[in-house]
Amino acid sequence: MLPRFRERLSAWVLSARVKTHALLLAARDPRVPRPAKVLAALVAAYALSPIDLIPDFIPVLGLLDDLILVPLGCALVVRLIPDPVWQECLATARRNLDARLPKSRAAAAVIVVAWVVAAGLLGLLTFRSLRP
Repeated sequence: MLPRFRERLSAWVLSARVKTHALLLAARDPRVPRPAKVLAALVAAYALSPIDLIPDFIPVLGLLDDLILVPLGCALVVRLIPDPVWQECLATARRNLDARLPKSRAAAAVIVVAWVVAAGLLGLLTFRSLRP
């Protein structure tokens, strides 16, 4: 049973890698509508970011964001991209499977800024609620 689970997990990881690469390709394709490009770039950047919105060390939630947010974002983007364009991006991503996906430092910076802003707002709300 364990080897079968490993095979399925390995296939899922490979599929996620191909789709992330396809999202990057779609974000650069001129035939893709602008909203889909922006969302594709955001989902791919989040998937490639070394920093998560919810850190992985937080039990359960830390891994669920990767298992839920990225596939949901990908599914939404696929609906916004014309099917022939998406199929072409997937085919190109499969052909370039050996290419190394980049780590997005810009996406990491956006995630860090989001955490700093959230911490600042939380601190401000706490300060205001404690004031007499």
